[in-house]
Amino acid sequence: MTPEYRMAAPVEDGDLVFDARLDAPYKPYNKCRSKAARGVDMTVAKESGEGTEPEKQVVSGETSDRAPRAPRAIEVRGARVHNLKGVDVDVPLGELVGVAGVSGSGKSSLALGVLYAEGSRRYLEALSTYTRRRLTQASRAQVDEVLHVPAALALHQRPAVPGIRSTFGTMTELLNSLRLLFSRVGSHVCPQCGTRADPTLNVALEQPIVCSHCGKRFHGPGAESLAFNSAGACPTCSGTGIVREVNRAALVPDESKSIDDGAVLPWGSLMWDLMKQVCGAMGVRTNVPFRELTPEERDIVFNGPAVKKHILYRPKKGDDFAELDFTYYNAVYTVENALAKAKDEQGLKRVARFLEEKPCPECDGTRLSAAARAPEVRGINLAQATAMTLDDTVTWVRGVPGTLPENMRSMATNICESFLDVARRLLELGLGYLSLDRAGATLSTGERQRVQLARAVRNRTTGVLYVLDEPSIGLHPSNVDGLLGVMHDLVADGNSVVVVDHDVRVLKAADHLIEMGPVAGAGGGHVIAQGTVDEVERTPGSRIAPFLTESGETRVRVHVAPEKMFDFGRIHMETGPLHTVKPLTVDVPRGRLTVVTGVSGSGKTTMVLESLIPALKANVDGDDLPAHVRGIEADGIARANLIDATPIGANVRSTVATYADIHDDLRRAFARTDKAKAAGYKAGDFSYNTGRLRCPTCDGTGSISLDVQFLPDVTIACPDCRGSRYAPEASLIHRPVKEGKGAASTELGITAEQESMAGRGSADAPLRSLTLPQLMAMSVDEALAVTADMRKIHARLTTLHDLGLGYLTLGEPTPALSGGEAQRLKLASEMGRAQSDAVFVFDEPTIGLHPLDVRVLLGVFDRLVAAGATVIVIEHDLDMIANADWIIDMGPGGGEAGGRIVATGTPEQIAANPASITGRYLEVNERA
Repeated sequence: MTPEYRMAAPVEDGDLVFDARLDAPYKPYNKCRSKAARGVDMTVAKESGEGTEPEKQVVSGETSDRAPRAPRAIEVRGARVHNLKGVDVDVPLGELVGVAGVSGSGKSSLALGVLYAEGSRRYLEALSTYTRRRLTQASRAQVDEVLHVPAALALHQRPAVPGIRSTFGTMTELLNSLRLLFSRVGSHVCPQCGTRADPTLNVALEQPIVCSHCGKRFHGPGAESLAFNSAGACPTCSGTGIVREVNRAALVPDESKSIDDGAVLPWGSLMWDLMKQVCGAMGVRTNVPFRELTPEERDIVFNGPAVKKHILYRPKKGDDFAELDFTYYNAVYTVENALAKAKDEQGLKRVARFLEEKPCPECDGTRLSAAARAPEVRGINLAQATAMTLDDTVTWVRGVPGTLPENMRSMATNICESFLDVARRLLELGLGYLSLDRAGATLSTGERQRVQLARAVRNRTTGVLYVLDEPSIGLHPSNVDGLLGVMHDLVADGNSVVVVDHDVRVLKAADHLIEMGPVAGAGGGHVIAQGTVDEVERTPGSRIAPFLTESGETRVRVHVAPEKMFDFGRIHMETGPLHTVKPLTVDVPRGRLTVVTGVSGSGKTTMVLESLIPALKANVDGDDLPAHVRGIEADGIARANLIDATPIGANVRSTVATYADIHDDLRRAFARTDKAKAAGYKAGDFSYNTGRLRCPTCDGTGSISLDVQFLPDVTIACPDCRGSRYAPEASLIHRPVKEGKGAASTELGITAEQESMAGRGSADAPLRSLTLPQLMAMSVDEALAVTADMRKIHARLTTLHDLGLGYLTLGEPTPALSGGEAQRLKLASEMGRAQSDAVFVFDEPTIGLHPLDVRVLLGVFDRLVAAGATVIVIEHDLDMIANADWIIDMGPGGGEAGGRIVATGTPEQIAANPASITGRYLEVNERA
């Protein structure tokens, strides 16, 4: 009998693993395949000679003749996605697996690029070709083999922004239960006499309700009749809750101009220019400032009738005249007509500046028709119920069954329990401050991600692989407990969860950890540690281990004594109420690092981004303050800079080199070479966007898209330039490079491994020449060692390195950068300047950052503060909070329960303040 090796576990012999499934033995990292994958005390069948029967399996000391156990791990072999270096790793099934590593080390490449891509692709390939054509499919991952991967779902770091018809209630499906509740147990209005009938089972039984006042028999509305996306939509706004109206102030923004000089903007951009002459034929003076027109003339401009007028038209160029009969379009109708004819985004954009959105006057923004607002439960209608916060709605729903007749309570209880089951998860994730009618597009990234999580666990799947990409983004420490509960429930239901995260609390909760590294970019892509949390803590070379073992947060910045906090002055602001934020009085110390904290929805964004920044800018420009800002004192502040996480650049033509203003100098440097001069090349010829040396195949983008019919479009590196963006001729122009700068690299913190990966061999080995495509393929750190003779370029590369961006390649497209990378790259032009007149505001800059990268960012903030800048950070990260000079903590809760400043002070003072929820999670340790 032939031995069966197919399902057997590998045999370990010293440092090598012999596996019958592979052609050759392989060497795992520190034999760190998980115990779950290897099995405990399992042996494989062995051959002792021809005709010898295989030995029986021994499992936990027991002999078994049964078939081998089901797979215990996803087996990945030879993964080469992005910067992965032929990674071999086993990912335990049925466990919570954390993936750690510095930014850019390959975490998402493994979790999303391999595990999710293969799990989802294989599931979709089981569907029919017809079905697959209507689905977005992932392409095949660059990997030798992936075994035992389940069907996979991914909860991405940045969920798509919902459309105009989406609300928190529809996204969570809570609104479905509410609509059913109002349909089945509501008191309905008689359409004949307007009397409200008592709740009855007749609606559920599909029987008519009999009005006790007039005897009229009528049917109550079904749940679908109460949906604003269906039969219950307001007829005026079609269920959107808003109407677009022409903003008359935008039609004539400058009344000092005459109509002839373009005072009426729509007639210049949306309509023929001759409308000015038609307006003159209507009796309006077109050659005087608009402010001098009489009320009657103004009325004609905005509301005049559509009548034909005979005009003598003279074009701007030429002396010819033409007699025309032309219909007059007033300024308002010109916009309305253009809006009706707009067929694409570009057309809508042209019209948008003349429009303003207002709550629908018919439904008051509730989206519901009058009929859908008629049923009442416990004295309120559906619109009023959805306007309450989830916390308040849950309390209200719990009381519904007790208000109904005995025979209706069982049905009402079932409906209410379906609502409360879904709401429980959302409350655990800290979303109780949101109202059900909150527009989905206004939810933050973190809020949308938590809605995704709640929906995932509610579906109660089994045997699915969930890949979560940094789910702790936007979560206050108090909300992380709810997140961990959701992930553990997914595992308890028989699923596997792989979570990519930097939050140490999330990583400590994992059953198994995989750490990628050791560094970012080209130097990363290796598994450097794997095992339980305890095993990773004891692994030499692990970069996350020091943060797993410490208790509390370490302060690495110098202390500022509380009595000296305001020595450089203060920014003082007083505001009235806005949204859920109450009237505030706040002081921000000048020349310090101030962190604004608080649970989600507590008012941080409203206070900083909607109040402080607009007020500072208005103060600088001499404009009116925002209506809700009562006053601001900021003498000496001339600049207010918001450094947010919005993507840089609109397409792949924007790269790190172009954004950092390095590429132009590189082009000029290569144009000065002898070979370039001999070939007649100028600096412009070295542009991959417009120059003669760009690749003609991909037009300088470095990639091409292939249409493969029913399969998803495949984007691949250009086969001719191999992603360099340049034609072969560009590789003929070499620029001499002086001796390698090993010592300089050491000062900049560039490792020997990175030196080697830059192609330099030893640290001081010379590189005789380089081409521009070769330079663009280098990382910032690699390019630093070969650009010492180009001072301007070298200085800018040094700044990028100091910002913790040394792993980015010069040719990397900027739209693909993470939010944290984008924020730091935007700072590049500000570093090295005197900043005493500047305020810098950062909105959660630690998103996507490893704890080591957070320390690099703290160094960046230190340099800004040392230059005199006032730095304000909105943040949840405890390491960042512990290193603040001054903290403004908002809360105590979210929504109506928040909107106040509950505590201010140093990190130690906040940690000791019982009123601060943030303080409960803050433990400040001094650096050893």
